[in-house]
Amino acid sequence: MYKFSANVVKLFLKMNGSKAKVYGLEHIPKEGGFVIACTHNGYVDILNLGVSIYPREIHFMAKKQLFEMKGLGWLITRLNAFPVDRDNPGPSVIKVPRQLIKEGKIVGIFPSGTRSAESHDLKQGAVTIAQLSKSPIVPAAYIGPKDIGGVLKRQKGYLIYGEPFNVGSGKEARDEAAEHLEAEFTRLLSQLEVKK
Repeated sequence: MYKFSANVVKLFLKMNGSKAKVYGLEHIPKEGGFVIACTHNGYVDILNLGVSIYPREIHFMAKKQLFEMKGLGWLITRLNAFPVDRDNPGPSVIKVPRQLIKEGKIVGIFPSGTRSAESHDLKQGAVTIAQLSKSPIVPAAYIGPKDIGGVLKRQKGYLIYGEPFNVGSGKEARDEAAEHLEAEFTRLLSQLEVKK
């Protein structure tokens, strides 16, 4: 299902001129599991991120409410998404992505939520997952259409990957990594603004 969907999405975005121009692919690890942490402003960034490194597949962390929506839940489950209860996070928030990474898979997280408290928690979550799974984080940033309206208006998309980094042990290392991730988002977004 992922293969079929990725090819359909790629074709759709390409036909509408919204398939993101991708920079920094050399920073993507060639093998092994890791975390991709990307800025988030809609759902087209998810589509572009998903097809940018295909045929490697990304397993996206998504809020559980999306899985409760008729049709959408069925679809995103088959597109390798897994649910997270952001209001009452349990052990699965860490357990599922850790297992995926252990199996050599890529976990995609969008840690820049709309609310600042949520954004902070999600950055900490991405960093904690990387720390506990002893895997690198690859920061990424996206500028472009946010929704189907933007795609149909043929808005251009731009995606950039930064250099992967690892998280040391302990809370202090997590806090430093979360700050570094935030700084990388800012730096990568400013690079994209120049490239637009």
